[in-house]
Amino acid sequence: MNSPPSISGDLSLGHILETAGLTDFTEVLAIRHTSLSHGIPDVNHTTPAAVLTYTRDQDADPRVFPVNPPKIWLVFMADGTHDGAHRARFYGAYENSGEALDERTETNRRFDLSAMPLLEALQNRLVVDWTTPIRWHRRGVLAAEFRVLEIADPQVIPFPGFDNVRLTYSELRRMIDDPHYSRWHSALSAVKGIYLIADSSNGMQYVGKADGAQGIFGRWKAYAGDGHGGNVALKDLDNLDLTHREHFVFSILRVFGPEATQKQILNAEAHFKDALLSRDYGYNEN
Repeated sequence: MNSPPSISGDLSLGHILETAGLTDFTEVLAIRHTSLSHGIPDVNHTTPAAVLTYTRDQDADPRVFPVNPPKIWLVFMADGTHDGAHRARFYGAYENSGEALDERTETNRRFDLSAMPLLEALQNRLVVDWTTPIRWHRRGVLAAEFRVLEIADPQVIPFPGFDNVRLTYSELRRMIDDPHYSRWHSALSAVKGIYLIADSSNGMQYVGKADGAQGIFGRWKAYAGDGHGGNVALKDLDNLDLTHREHFVFSILRVFGPEATQKQILNAEAHFKDALLSRDYGYNEN
């Protein structure tokens, strides 16, 4: 028997599934993908073929993935966080026809998956709160309790790739606050990196590093909030003229995956400070 879809009265994933005619939640497995360098490196790589290949390849350890997973797999993509909610956007449904035994390896099992039309009208539109603890897969009876955050406009703003990011300060604030930039949020949260702030009024530059839990997105969110991100020279500019931040242009110099060491990031930051002379003629003071 299924658990009640929601104990709070909110619209839940369970309600959505019941409306689609699916009442046995034990037949469902919900999976949440994030941007990973060894899997789907960023949102620009979420092609149907790439997602299918990545999803069907699972760990052979039963402590990591169920031995006999259910028939229906619902795949979601991490969609950032907002107001304390861990957003996950529905990507698509797959029918599991069982393990492809001839493809088994010592470390991995591969499953015979095929796309199915379940909730097809809600692809890239349905957003749920993937509740804590943040496990990457959940049994259907638990996933059914996920609160629906929105059934969104399917038109989201594509992420242009790290090499093509260039944002004025006003564009940065809009990117941080607008849910239509969810693909940007996911991509920028998935990587650490070295970034550049250029002052369009005088050509001076600031080189910074983003090595916190939310990567570049988390660091830039601080700038969007106060205009200086805690940097001494930029804070001094703010004290003189609060509108000066409107001259800032943000871009990315280099990105690192989660496996990067602190030493690698610090060395890269120092290199770009030297290469761009941002200590001598810019806003870097160390």
